[in-house]
Amino acid sequence: MNNDKLELIRHSVAHIMAQAVQRLYPGTKVAIGPAIENGFYYDFDFPSPIKEEDLPAIEAEMKKIVESRQDFVRIEVSKEEALKRCADEPYKIELINDLPPPTPPINGGGDATSSSDNSSPLPLAGGAGGGVPITLYENRDKDGNSVWFDLCRGPHVENTREINSAAFKLMRIAGAYWRGDEHRPMLTRIYGTAFDTPKALKEYLAFLEEAEKRDHRRIGKELDLFHIDPENPGEVFWHPNGWTIYRELQNYVREKISADGYVEVNTPFVMPKSLWERSGHWAKYEENMFVTESEKRTFALKPMNCPGHVEIFKQKTRSYRDLPLRIAEFGSCTRNEPSGALHGIMRVRGFTQDDAHIFCTEEQIEGEAIKFCNLLYNMYADFGFEKEKVQVKLSTRPEKRIGSDAQWDKAEAALATACGYAGVTFEINPGEGAFYGPKLEFTLIDALGRGWQCGTFQLDYQLPSKERLDAEYAGEDGGKHNPVMLHRAVLGSLERFIGILLENFAGALPVWLCPEQIAIIPVADAFNDYAQKLESEIKAICDAQGMSLRTSLELGTDRMNAKIRACQTRKIPYMLVVGEREANEGTVSIRRRDGQQTPPMKIADFAAYVGKKIKERSLEL
Repeated sequence: MNNDKLELIRHSVAHIMAQAVQRLYPGTKVAIGPAIENGFYYDFDFPSPIKEEDLPAIEAEMKKIVESRQDFVRIEVSKEEALKRCADEPYKIELINDLPPPTPPINGGGDATSSSDNSSPLPLAGGAGGGVPITLYENRDKDGNSVWFDLCRGPHVENTREINSAAFKLMRIAGAYWRGDEHRPMLTRIYGTAFDTPKALKEYLAFLEEAEKRDHRRIGKELDLFHIDPENPGEVFWHPNGWTIYRELQNYVREKISADGYVEVNTPFVMPKSLWERSGHWAKYEENMFVTESEKRTFALKPMNCPGHVEIFKQKTRSYRDLPLRIAEFGSCTRNEPSGALHGIMRVRGFTQDDAHIFCTEEQIEGEAIKFCNLLYNMYADFGFEKEKVQVKLSTRPEKRIGSDAQWDKAEAALATACGYAGVTFEINPGEGAFYGPKLEFTLIDALGRGWQCGTFQLDYQLPSKERLDAEYAGEDGGKHNPVMLHRAVLGSLERFIGILLENFAGALPVWLCPEQIAIIPVADAFNDYAQKLESEIKAICDAQGMSLRTSLELGTDRMNAKIRACQTRKIPYMLVVGEREANEGTVSIRRRDGQQTPPMKIADFAAYVGKKIKERSLEL
């Protein structure tokens, strides 16, 4: 089914839910109820609280309404009529009174501006010269009587016959401030989903169940990786296991960019307002910055690293021979994200980027774009995201921007041309560029088919310009020139990328990233000495190969099977179970976290085997 039809169904089911709620809970006031991605919601002001245990009863009432075969009928009314009909609905009264006045007629015309192609749940305003400014949608029974209505632009399905009563489900309850204002009443929001067939609903619910199992917040707690304090929202406390993953990821990136010609730097976490004003961030981004004062001067915690890298570029005389100059930083940034938008480690206030800025000439843009794309695709492949699992968008000039249209024309054309040379196919994402330049956005498609935007490549004529931060180099002609600045990241936020990996691999990370790589489990206390000897020998062999192995020696009092189950829960790739035979033969019995068993191996052979997996950063056990 196409998305337009599905949106009609979801919007219509939202109205059916509101009708059912007001039937079951007299006195309930209705706010708004739109269709959203994968479903719908409605906000209510209940006389007394309801619980999620009440949702099945609402669903049952909704099915009765569907089976009664009601029509959805659009009608047009004046403001006075709308106010009269909504006299008992205070939230609707407010919406009606906030509508703009009718627009003047054009050339004496008088056509209403209402359109059934607009699926907003809000009432329609804007009629002209006798046109009708507000629309309602009524639910009418078989005899044509109106049994329920709401302010709405529509459109809807024509009749509830088009809705399958076995293809919708109410999902959960949440709180929502009226019109998103924390000073206004807290309403009860009921979320639901709807599809055209029961099969599609069943598939979606199975997807949600699998996504819940893979939720990085659940996995982070199970594997003791991190926590976020409710009193310090958006800031991650990394535990030893989580910080091991973090460091391994940093070391991996450092190895890759060093081989690709980057120099690594570090810039201050706090920088003065004057720098942010010159860069343009203060005017365009101030509301997202944390600000502080010292000695009557204003400073900001950096939300990005680019101005600091320009300052490093400017500290010595640069020549065209120095270009391209690739400056990289694991830049710790802070952004004042709304608390309601935060989500585990996927969206935080404090984060670190694998950030870099390339200072180059215009002639070098294409070459640097190709070089970056090769680096990006190779790195993504190391995590199992092959090129076909990467979607690319070219985000063009936003409304809130700096620079002339001519400069933006040149920047967008240059980036599109560079994509052609790099063999990158992209879609246009209009208006979503950075305020200083267009950008490429690289989105990874995970094991559940979800998209995660990670890498970026931005072309910037503005920040290094004389009008902004005035970075210069001596050209081949002996004159002073401003370089082009290419902003780029591959993984993006390390916090977010770790969250993506945890969900993509359902916590079972590749061996090289696992905080615990091997568990050694003696079958009885009598073999503890052999287990300790085995650990020392395996580590020594791997150390000789230049690899530090992370092992866990399971010498506790639990029975062997309990230890194996605990290690499987901790997603440890290899469990080495040792007893009398292994001690006598100098071997190990290998049980993998997926439950499969590998034939016994000599200690040296196993150490070489696992060492190779780690060294090659293999995705397979």
